[in-house]
Amino acid sequence: MLTREEYLEAQALRCQGRSIAAIARHLGRDRKTVRSYLGGDRIAGVRRPPRDEFLRFLPYCQKRLADDVHLPATVLFNEVVELGYPGAYSTFTRALRRHRLRPTCDHCRGNTGGTVTWYPAAEEVRFAWLRFPDPPAGWGGGSHAHLLVGSLTHAGRWGAVLAENEEFPHLVEAMDLVLRRLGGTAGVWQFDRTSAASSPGTGRVAPALAEVARYYRAEIGRPACRCGRHAMGEGGPGFSAQHWWHTVGRDTRLQAAQDSLDQLARRAGDCRPAGRAGRAADRLLDLPTNPFPARVRVIRSVTSQGLVSFRGNAYAVPADLSGAQVEVRWRLGDPCLSIVTPRGAVIARHALAPYWAGRTVIGGRPIVLE
Repeated sequence: MLTREEYLEAQALRCQGRSIAAIARHLGRDRKTVRSYLGGDRIAGVRRPPRDEFLRFLPYCQKRLADDVHLPATVLFNEVVELGYPGAYSTFTRALRRHRLRPTCDHCRGNTGGTVTWYPAAEEVRFAWLRFPDPPAGWGGGSHAHLLVGSLTHAGRWGAVLAENEEFPHLVEAMDLVLRRLGGTAGVWQFDRTSAASSPGTGRVAPALAEVARYYRAEIGRPACRCGRHAMGEGGPGFSAQHWWHTVGRDTRLQAAQDSLDQLARRAGDCRPAGRAGRAADRLLDLPTNPFPARVRVIRSVTSQGLVSFRGNAYAVPADLSGAQVEVRWRLGDPCLSIVTPRGAVIARHALAPYWAGRTVIGGRPIVLE
């Protein structure tokens, strides 16, 4: 910034026929700075306001928050960073507040006090999918990692499970694993509006999911609002999971990532008030011995060694199928899985090895590769 005295001196030198470069050397200023003042683009003694990089992304943020009023700021921040936003997270959230981009949720309009009332008989489990971009290549889940988070709305405990995708069988399997981490199920489930859980157009619960709820002696409430203290938004388990994702390296094994996520959830649960935790445990229902028998089906390619990968293990098929596409079928709770051709012919049946044990199963006998 040129002071008023420097500007007057620069004008006098310019009237004497001095070049912009000569004036800049005389004043010890950058040539572009001198040119902008002498050209009338800037006013002497007035500092130019910093460029607001957020303005380029303002329409995108408006659209995303209009579509989902409870979209966590961390998720939106990660999206705009991928689009080229150069600012820090704190700068981004200040811009959201300054431009008042987040609409008011009609459901939460009356709850302006920012408090959550404790209702001893109203424990619920809230489920929500979180998606993280660019997972490690060894996970085999495509371009995004899929994480199902389940939280007890009043007890403050939560659990999360990494899944291969968000299709119905994988949703059911992840729900069962989350509930077993919580130690039981509440009598009411709530879901975000996911295609596997409800109709995208009407929001009505999918009949298949209602059957799953009956199996666990629960009922499904209306889609969860995430404004509360124990919601999936900022400050809740989804917020913690966002920070956990930044600790996952490019070479992190899936089981190691799941173990670290379980440790994070346990630490968060250990911080909850002891009295509330005890009341929550008393209200949870026991889980069935076996999970709901949903049928998992995934497409795999046979390796040159005649092996098919599934959940961190390899299962043998006839060697002449190298390079072929096959389907792995497994019903939740069954001790065995089947491998079939695209036409439905069963070509192998194996005992299911423990998840991510790194085993090769040949002839129904698991062999640990050193």
